[in-house]
Amino acid sequence: SVTSIGDSAFSYCRSLTQITIPSFVTSIGDSAFSGCSLLEQITIPSSVTSIGKNAFSLCSLLTQIIIPSSVTEIGDSAFSECSSLTQITISSSVTEIGDYVFNECSSLTQITIPSSVKKIGRYAFNKCSSLEVIEFKDSLSVSYIGSYAFNGCSSLEVIEFENLLSVRYVGEYLFSGCSSLTQITIPLFVTEIGFS
Repeated sequence: SVTSIGDSAFSYCRSLTQITIPSFVTSIGDSAFSGCSLLEQITIPSSVTSIGKNAFSLCSLLTQIIIPSSVTEIGDSAFSECSSLTQITISSSVTEIGDYVFNECSSLTQITIPSSVKKIGRYAFNKCSSLEVIEFKDSLSVSYIGSYAFNGCSSLEVIEFENLLSVRYVGEYLFSGCSSLTQITIPLFVTEIGFS
C-alpha cells in the first residue's frame, strides 16, 4: 500500500544493488536514491508521476533508465553524475527537462527529446562528454533552452534546430566546450542567443 518514497529514503545506501518499486507508488522524493553507488538496475512503475530533485544522482553504476509515460515532472539533478548511464528513454508526457538533470552523465551517447518538452533547463546535459546525437522528435513546442545546456559535450558533432519553430530563447554558453561540433542550424524565429 506504499504510495510514495520519501525524501532521502535510501540515500547513500552504498551496498544497494537492485530495488523494485511497488506499482502503487506515485512519487519518488528528493534524493530518494542519491549516492547509491552500487545500484545497477531500477524499474520505475507506470504509477509514478513525479521524480524528485537528485532522486538518482550519484548512482554511478546505473546503466539504463526508462521514464514511464505517467511521469510529467523530472526534478533538477535527478540523474546528475550517473556516469555509467548509457541509455535513457524520456516519455512523451514529460513537459520540462529541469536544471542539471543529466549533468555529467559521461557515458550517455544519444538522447531523444520528445515533442511534449517545452523547456530544457540550465546545464541539463552539461559535460555529457560521450553524447554524439541529440534528436528532437518534432519538438515544435520547445520554447526555452537554458544556459550551458550542452556545455562540454565534446563528442557532439551535429545538432539541428530547424524544426523547433517555437524556440525564442537560447541561453549563454549553450555549446561551450563542444569541440567536435561541425554544424548547427538555428531556428528561424530565435530572437535572442546568449553570449558565448
